[in-house]
Amino acid sequence: MNSYLIKNATIVNEGTTTKGDVLIENGLIKKISSSIENDLVKNIDAQGKYLIPGMIDDQVHFREPGLTHKANIATESRAAVAGGITTFIEQPNTVPQATTQTLLQDKFDIAEKSSYTNYSFMFGGTNDNLEELLKTNPKNVAGIKLFLGSSTGNMLVDNPEVLENIFSSTKLIISVHCEDEGTIRRNTAHYKEIYGDDIPIELHPVIRSEEACYISSSKAIELAKKTGARLHIFHVSTAKETSLFRNDIPLEEKQITAEVCVHHLWFTDSDYKEKGTHIKWNPAVKTAQDRDGLWKALLDDRIDIIATDHAPHTLEEKSNPYTKAPSGGPLVQHALLALLEKVKEGVLPLEKLVEKACHNPAKIFQIEKRGFIREGYYADLVLVDNDQSQTVSRDNVLYKCGWSPFEGTTFSSTITHTFVNGVLMYDNGVFDDTTKGKRLTFDR
Repeated sequence: MNSYLIKNATIVNEGTTTKGDVLIENGLIKKISSSIENDLVKNIDAQGKYLIPGMIDDQVHFREPGLTHKANIATESRAAVAGGITTFIEQPNTVPQATTQTLLQDKFDIAEKSSYTNYSFMFGGTNDNLEELLKTNPKNVAGIKLFLGSSTGNMLVDNPEVLENIFSSTKLIISVHCEDEGTIRRNTAHYKEIYGDDIPIELHPVIRSEEACYISSSKAIELAKKTGARLHIFHVSTAKETSLFRNDIPLEEKQITAEVCVHHLWFTDSDYKEKGTHIKWNPAVKTAQDRDGLWKALLDDRIDIIATDHAPHTLEEKSNPYTKAPSGGPLVQHALLALLEKVKEGVLPLEKLVEKACHNPAKIFQIEKRGFIREGYYADLVLVDNDQSQTVSRDNVLYKCGWSPFEGTTFSSTITHTFVNGVLMYDNGVFDDTTKGKRLTFDR
């Protein structure tokens, strides 16, 4: 059961691209070789296709519990597996927020019954829950999440003494959303005085500005250096911030790492005119110069991870005036396809995509036996047909919210097969609804 032989694949893994076969048995990668023969298991001919590790998305918002009119773990993990994402780490700003160990466990219990992919969750830090935070088990919880700027489901941590206590007290990786709240509030008040609630969406990156991001990121890094904390900065959105990160030491030696999201690599402020609030994210999509700076930092290894920050809202919610339209959008189904498009354009080497979206999340979060095509590792694998195009439309999006910021975009590639723990969870549009993903464990 669940034994497969993938034949004739173009295997992209650990900086190399080679032709070969991969044998899957009992959920694990049993053998990798230039040629394997085994007629006792199901053979899949991958001639002309790329075989890569499943993408590990270290930042999603699947909205369960409490916000399930937007999304839930079942619907969004199903969309993720169709998009070649085999593992997600979900954020704590649900309802209720995952700010106690009991509420965190509730989310794990939901995922155990409903997730198509492997999963973990972050514990949410607040101004007053340090005692609970310190109970977090490093072996089976991804880490700590702190919002240093308000976002959906406000969990703003703005007490400097509390922040220093958290940074000083835990060895767990601390992931942060960095935007300076004072700057944002001043900018919002200024434009609200001029426009009322109907502020033009083009002013979103002016309100949630480069300055707001840089002030917050630099303060977080300064605090991490002072306390020795292990810091990971989510969704870097400005070229200026990239100067804060190092590329002169190996990833394994970095105490401060950074992530960029697909939307900040794809869209710019010129897209607000067409896309409107559908590309309203926090932090905001900014200028073409910022996007170019992010690409440069990704390629020269100052930025370590590519993620999605998948954060769906209903179309009705997104149609509100600026001050009431929530930030966030659905991305997991199309993130890998968007990155593969950049591979075709010559912007991103495929080996570098795999490094940033598969290998590095596993390294940074110390995930056990995932993120690589290695014998003895879990068979979380994706087959990509680079010559099978598809156009995104309302008819083929799988998100519960029913829309995508990529609507109308034609991608050159298609995900044909996704394996999760050796189970063929997605096969050319057909899902395995009988099996669920596994809870991540961490080598800490």
